Amino acid sequence: MTGPSDAALPPGTREHLTSPVTQAALRIQNSITAGTREYLGMNGFVELQPPLIGPVTDPGCRGAKQVDVDYYGHKYKMMTSVILYKQASLLAFDKIFYVAPNVRLEPLETSTTGRHLVEFTQIDVEVARASREEVLDIAQGLLRHVVAHTLRESKVDLATLGRDQAAFTALLEEDFERMTHREAVSRLQGLRHGQSADAEIDWQGERIISEQTNRPFFIVDYPKGSRGFTDGESSTEPGVLRNFDLIASDGFGELCSGGERTHEYRRLIERMRETGENPAKYAWYLDLAREGLPPSAGFGMGLERVTRYIAGLDAIWQANAYPKLPGIATP
Repeated sequence: MTGPSDAALPPGTREHLTSPVTQAALRIQNSITAGTREYLGMNGFVELQPPLIGPVTDPGCRGAKQVDVDYYGHKYKMMTSVILYKQASLLAFDKIFYVAPNVRLEPLETSTTGRHLVEFTQIDVEVARASREEVLDIAQGLLRHVVAHTLRESKVDLATLGRDQAAFTALLEEDFERMTHREAVSRLQGLRHGQSADAEIDWQGERIISEQTNRPFFIVDYPKGSRGFTDGESSTEPGVLRNFDLIASDGFGELCSGGERTHEYRRLIERMRETGENPAKYAWYLDLAREGLPPSAGFGMGLERVTRYIAGLDAIWQANAYPKLPGIATP
């Protein structure tokens, strides 16, 4: 397989689980999680077990809807992202990570993108008192370590999938480019893609721009209003967020999002109101912030997306044993 493309919908459970492609992809995924724990463990991170439900969850999910559950008469949410809990966990440890399951009811039109699942897993990392630049280095180091580990441990499975290890030479040898959102918009407009200067890079734009490179790269400094209240705003450039996306090469698109966090109580209230959120919904989280949360930076890296990239899969559902696509009833 040479690169991503629109792929057929998942087959039945038996056919999917007995497929040599599925089995190779899931063994590669096992190598990715092992490499993740190895790298983060060597760098002083503590792995915590993630919550599955809570009174609130991260609202900034590109149009995806949240799932409510009845928790003994209280309305709880299934996690769309554990970002609020990552910040809270820094009250115990300075460097933490989760391998965290998430549920997002993605828009129906995403069912054919080859890169969206309703149930998926994120490698969630958070570091107290870290800058964005420090976590950019961690994200680059983590992906490089995971790729090197997988190339070493999963040679047979990569060969089964036809994945050329030479595709990762630049990733392993060269630093990842860091471009601003403004620069990314300019590049896309130069490629005749109508990308808005005030919004996140859209899915087609991510694919187009990543087709122009031979290694992953970062997009930094998204405009205020394009992301949720947890993304911290620059203290020296008003209207610019101290955040980033990590985009894979060869058309595979986004692997990871992160940045510095809003953590001060008053600023959180302001940012919630700016993004149309009701602070009363976030009482549990805001009570912690009122008493003090450490400044931090971190990211969430999609496990299935990284698997798809390293394995060279056509679609993300091939990297999940029981894939659930938006609007399609599956086991």
